[in-house]
Amino acid sequence: MTGQSTLDESAQDTNTFYRRTLHVLSDAAVPFLVGGSHAFLEYTGIVRNTKDFDLFVRRGDLERAMEALKGAGYRTELTFPHWLGKAWRYEDFVDLVFNSGNGACPVDDGWFDNAVETQVLGMPVKIVPCEELLWQKAFIMERERFDGADIVHMLRARAPALDWDRLLARFGAHWPLLYTYLLFFHFVYPSEIQSIPASLIDELARRMSELRAGGQADRVCQGTLVSRAQYLLDIGQYGFADARLAPRGGMSPEDAIFWTWAIDHVR
Repeated sequence: MTGQSTLDESAQDTNTFYRRTLHVLSDAAVPFLVGGSHAFLEYTGIVRNTKDFDLFVRRGDLERAMEALKGAGYRTELTFPHWLGKAWRYEDFVDLVFNSGNGACPVDDGWFDNAVETQVLGMPVKIVPCEELLWQKAFIMERERFDGADIVHMLRARAPALDWDRLLARFGAHWPLLYTYLLFFHFVYPSEIQSIPASLIDELARRMSELRAGGQADRVCQGTLVSRAQYLLDIGQYGFADARLAPRGGMSPEDAIFWTWAIDHVR
């Protein structure tokens, strides 16, 4: 019983830290959205125990957020200049997310315009829109982590309510990735495919046919958008261009090098 009591007290202390963080940012009038497991719970009803607490901010608001937290006694750092900051107090921390690790999903006004009001830890907050949460998760296909199950669970629970036009626009030129997940959804839940608009499936199938008929594409590896480790061979030895870098992507060569270095050095 003593061990269980200690775990419960630790969880309570961490939740107190999270609530304090929300208060600090709210008092400083810094716009933020709650993501991660709390948003996933809102959209699917699935409870997930995690030590992460993700707060999404615009890049232009990051410095104000970090200054507010510094003033409240937190230690802050810009962990990865292209997408992530962190704030600690003792052993607890929060992530301040303003993009995705591949640089493809920047937090912009649309995230806030379509945010959902709810309660997290007993506090009224806004959470990341389902479309943006799905969009960002779609790019996570590492050996140690694959968010495909999260996506199909979100689709099963929320497909009829999704803004499919906006979701398709978010994927942009990466629409084949969305098509991949819709096919995966059909594989996982063959009885539920009717919840996906037939017009969308037809449109993506038409685009795929046009791609196949259009001749040879650029010799680029887009695998680096979904895994920072598993396709380094393709760009390092096989001569494929890295889709994360300009003019195709939003990362600089320096960002990509630092992000790659962190595979074995930052946890």
